[in-house]
Amino acid sequence: MTRRERLTDFLSLERNVSIASAAVFLLGLGEELWKKFLPKYLEALGATTLIIGLFGTAEDFFDAIYQYPGGWLADRLGRRRAFLIFVAIASAGYLVYLFSPSWPFLFLGLALVMAWQSMASPAIFAVIGDALPRERRAMGFTLQSILKRVPIVIAPLAGGALIASVGVIKGIRTGLVITLVLAALTVLLLLKVNITVQTSRTTGIVGVWRSFHSALKRLLVSDVIIRTCEGMTGVITILYVTNVQHFSIARYGTLVAIQMITSIIVYIPAGKIADRVGRKPFVIVTFLSFALFPLALIAASSFTILVLAFIVGGLREIGEPARKAMIVDFAQENVRARSVGLYYLVRSLSITPAAALGGLLWRIAPEVPFVLAGIIGLIGTLVFAVTVEEKYAG
Repeated sequence: MTRRERLTDFLSLERNVSIASAAVFLLGLGEELWKKFLPKYLEALGATTLIIGLFGTAEDFFDAIYQYPGGWLADRLGRRRAFLIFVAIASAGYLVYLFSPSWPFLFLGLALVMAWQSMASPAIFAVIGDALPRERRAMGFTLQSILKRVPIVIAPLAGGALIASVGVIKGIRTGLVITLVLAALTVLLLLKVNITVQTSRTTGIVGVWRSFHSALKRLLVSDVIIRTCEGMTGVITILYVTNVQHFSIARYGTLVAIQMITSIIVYIPAGKIADRVGRKPFVIVTFLSFALFPLALIAASSFTILVLAFIVGGLREIGEPARKAMIVDFAQENVRARSVGLYYLVRSLSITPAAALGGLLWRIAPEVPFVLAGIIGLIGTLVFAVTVEEKYAG
């Protein structure tokens, strides 16, 4: 076996998995130029903190309702055709963002942009499940996760610098033009996806739910609690760092990059070990990091300590390949994409009110939603540790 073949085997670099992961990288590289700064874009277009919180809730809502249709399309039309549809819809959303004269238009743009982030997710999961055996799936998700996070290291730095030099509105709109170019390149790449799947076309959403393993349902419960923790503070984190702690947008971009670098460093060893020894310990560390991040954020009294808080935030990803592999492991092959879509439909719909609640609690005091989020996260970690048995997590 050559060195290249050994590396390919170690990283589970199957052709279709590599193409789907590269598509995630390309489109992510464009989106991350402006995505983390959308709350400031809304603010610049006249939105209040409550509206920004509602925008986060709308994002969670679209993330919820798009998951199952995305899985359905991937099962019915095939992975490649579904991917191409999702990129086309998202590109229409980038155009709406680009030409929005005021903040209400961003909600319309969001409804379109989320087609890639949410509808494509079940198809990406399904490609990894289709192409790789159980014992290599955590590494398959590791590759996908790394290529998803690398743009979050690079692009926010460039996006933050661009905004600092030309202003929020012009900087974000320039990033959107770049994203449209990268979307066209993504389409050319996705045309090379070639994977044949046998699916059951008669199974409805109730049948898909009944196919869920009991351990998958328990994982879903704990995941909902954890993502409520994240949803309460995700969209207002940039406001806390820039408006309360008074650091610049460019420094916030640096913090996001540090967070993603931390994630990338731990991905490969965590994914490889999880495939060999079991998933549960890594998922517990991930959930615990979700709980500690908002608490560490508000405890930071200097930029140096804030860096440490975002390192904790980066550790939230250490068990993500393991958690995703668990979902695919438990999904029946003939409804794989729909199972993933239904899982995320239930999860995202359950956490839809979280961002709006965070925006409301901010009006009491900016620290309140972060404290409550930390408490909820600790509860979610305990629920997973107690209810999901080790034999099902390995």
